[in-house]
Amino acid sequence: MKKILMFILVMVFIVSMLALGSGCKAGAAEEEVAEEEVAEEEVAEEYIYVSCMGNLEFFNAHKYGWKWGGEVLGVKTDYVGPAEYDMTAMLAAFDAAIARNPAGIAVFAVEPVLEPTINAAVAAGIPVVTILGDLPNSDRLAFVGSNQFDLGYVGGKNIAEALDGEGKVAILSIPGVQMFDDREEGFRAAFAEYPGIEVVGVGDTKADTVTAISVAKDMLTRNPDLGAFVGTDSTGGIGAATAVEEAGLVGKVLTVSMDRNSDVLEKILDGTLTGTVAQDDAAMPFWALLTLYHYNNNQAPLTTDNKAAGALTGPSVINTYVNYIDKTNASYYLEANKIYTGD
Repeated sequence: MKKILMFILVMVFIVSMLALGSGCKAGAAEEEVAEEEVAEEEVAEEYIYVSCMGNLEFFNAHKYGWKWGGEVLGVKTDYVGPAEYDMTAMLAAFDAAIARNPAGIAVFAVEPVLEPTINAAVAAGIPVVTILGDLPNSDRLAFVGSNQFDLGYVGGKNIAEALDGEGKVAILSIPGVQMFDDREEGFRAAFAEYPGIEVVGVGDTKADTVTAISVAKDMLTRNPDLGAFVGTDSTGGIGAATAVEEAGLVGKVLTVSMDRNSDVLEKILDGTLTGTVAQDDAAMPFWALLTLYHYNNNQAPLTTDNKAAGALTGPSVINTYVNYIDKTNASYYLEANKIYTGD
C-alpha cells in the first residue's frame, strides 16, 4: 500500500513539473514575441518630406510616391508643409521636422532661404536630400529631380517637329526664376537646331493663369502669323491654350505646356493643347527616400568607417526621366492622377 501511494505521489510531482515547464516556455515565448514587437517599433525609421504649395495637384503624385516608397521599404513616412507658397510657414514646418529627429528629410528646395535650415538639420545628424529644386551650396546629401534644361529641350524638340521645323514661337515663362530660366534655355537650344524656327518673344505670366491668358492674347495680336506657344510651367500652357481657343485658332497655333495637371491633360485629349512635358514626379520622392534609406542602412565601405572618416558615398545628383505627353498617351497619365487622390 505504501508503495502504491509513493508511486502516485511521484507521478503527480512529474505531471506538475511538466505543466510548470510548459507554462514557463509559453510565457517565455510570449515575452520573446513581445520583445521582438517592441524592437521592431524601436528600429522603425521615420522619413519626412517638407514642402509647400501642397494644395497644387502637381504635388499629389509626390505625396503618393513618398507614401508608396515608405510601404515598399517598410519605414514610416510623413509629408508636411503649408498648402500655399509660404516660406515662413515652410521654415516652421522644417524646424518642427528636425525636432522630431527623423532618419532623414527630403525638402523641396524652392528658395535659398532654406539653406541655413538644411545645414542645421545636417549638423544635427539628419541627412537631407533636396527634391525638385536644388540648393547645391547647402550641406544637402544629394539632389533628386528633373534637369530643368532637359524639360525645355524635350518640349522644344517636339513642338519644332510638329511645326515641321518652321514657324514663329512665343515663350510664356516666369523670367528671373532660375528653374524657369533653365527651361527657357532648353527650349531655345532645341529651336536653335531648326533654322526655320524663330523665337519672337518671352511673356511673363507671373505664375498666374489670368495674367498668362492676357499676355498670350497680346502676343497673338502682335504676331498674327504665330505658329506656336510653349510654356515653362502649366500656367503658361493653360494660358496659351485658352487664348488660342478663344481666338478660334486651335490647330493653327500649336501649344506645348509643362507638367501633367488634369486640366492640361484634358485639353490635350480634346485637341486644344498639342502636348506637355512631364516630370517623373511620382518617382522623385521614391528615389529621394531610397537615397536617404541606403545612406543610413547600406553604405558601401568606402573606408573602414565612413562616418568617422567624413567620407560620403552614393549619388550626389539623380536626374529622373523626362517624358512627353500628347494625345496618344495622355489618358494613362490622367488615370494615374485619379489614383494619386484615391478616386
